[in-house]
Amino acid sequence: MLPVIAVTSGEPAGIGPELCLSLAGYEGEAQPVILGDRNLLQARAEQLGLAVQFRDFCPKNPVDRSKLDVLHIPLSVPSQAGTLDARNGCYVLALLDRALAGCQSGEFAAMATAPVHKGVINDAGVHFTGHTEYLAEKTATPLVVMMLAGDTERGPLRVALTTTHVPLKDVSRAITADLLEKTLRILNADLRRKYGLAEPRILVAGLNPHAGEGGYLGMEEIEVITPVLDKLRAEGMHLTGPYPADTMFTPPILAQGDAVLAMYHDQGLTALKYATFGKGINVTLGLPIIRTSVDHGTALALAGTGRADPGSLLEAVAEAARMATRKMP
Repeated sequence: MLPVIAVTSGEPAGIGPELCLSLAGYEGEAQPVILGDRNLLQARAEQLGLAVQFRDFCPKNPVDRSKLDVLHIPLSVPSQAGTLDARNGCYVLALLDRALAGCQSGEFAAMATAPVHKGVINDAGVHFTGHTEYLAEKTATPLVVMMLAGDTERGPLRVALTTTHVPLKDVSRAITADLLEKTLRILNADLRRKYGLAEPRILVAGLNPHAGEGGYLGMEEIEVITPVLDKLRAEGMHLTGPYPADTMFTPPILAQGDAVLAMYHDQGLTALKYATFGKGINVTLGLPIIRTSVDHGTALALAGTGRADPGSLLEAVAEAARMATRKMP
């Protein structure tokens, strides 16, 4: 039986709805179900000249590759491609809530999310910093880890983050021994559980230029990072580093690991997005459910043009299905 993947269509004014249309006729090892307003999806298909056959989702329906399964969740107000409306902020969150409920009940094996617009959700009066934090709060998960991943010509590249959406001036203070240890434990556990790696090899970046240059360019490597690595190595984790970030992403170093742990957002994701853009995905580690996402934003300027690349969403669905299959008996 194919794993059923809930695909949230995201911000209705963005490219999410049309990316979801690319799942019509999906031939991968999954049954994607689009969560969104059926009328919106139909209108966007007509706008783009796409002949898509929709079917109301029912768990008892047999797989039919000729139809796109939709779990209808109505918009708050009509939406136009490229034009944000804060009144639909709660609609976007309703998509996430329904997908999460289905994952928790077993109705869905995993969820894959199209992009949302953080600003418009906040404009709707809901404090929202991102999918990762929202799902962590909803599942009462004290700490989750953001990891982006994608295939390159040299093999898979996986980059997890110690800190995420933190101003650069606050990063050093945010990286505590407790946070680093918990992050590494989550990363190691989910590489085993969700990626099937028996003994994950994790490459850990330093924070400072040249990984601190023995303390001359910063003390975080000596005072925080290395003691944590030594502690976890003694428990049997396969950890190397801290590496200077400017050399860690070179082929000889990357070949020695299964995943990279960066200290902050741009340190890790600049290299990853350069190497995998259009095919990269976002994975939330540490959740009690499987959640993957695209690695790009709503691209309002492209909405309704038919020029948006669906590659990241297709890979997010495929990776969610692979993870679900590894967990299935």
